[in-house]
Amino acid sequence: MKHVLIFTMLLSTCFAFCQSSESDQVKATIDRFFEGFHKQDSTLILSTVEKDIKMQSIGKDRIGKVLLKTEPFHDFLKSIVSIPKDRKFQEILLEYKIQVDGDMAHVWTPYQFWLDEKLSHCGVNSFQLYKSEGVWKIIYLVDTRHQDCDS
Repeated sequence: MKHVLIFTMLLSTCFAFCQSSESDQVKATIDRFFEGFHKQDSTLILSTVEKDIKMQSIGKDRIGKVLLKTEPFHDFLKSIVSIPKDRKFQEILLEYKIQVDGDMAHVWTPYQFWLDEKLSHCGVNSFQLYKSEGVWKIIYLVDTRHQDCDS
């Protein structure tokens, strides 16, 4: 009985460590994505995503109607690298909520987006990732965007 208890404790410790390690790897992928984003480095960003990534945003139009906008990832990259160097922009991730199940992960990151040192908008990013050949890749990114931010 004593050996069963010890084995069970070791197994649960290993599971918790493995889960934490996977979460750390997933977080590192998101961090690398934003490193490329802030450096306007399309190569670095592309290293974190699957080639068929889907990207969407949820927001409202001028009269308050909710809109779901799908943007080709290539257009997103072009918009990031074309931001003039004299414009200062930063997306600040306020926290990471990471869930991992085998080779799939979900990351929820509330954020604030600052442009020229002024709060532009805020919302939440939702990333879906999968692990292929030992590497986590972003396959889907949807965000919300709104102006009513608590700064």
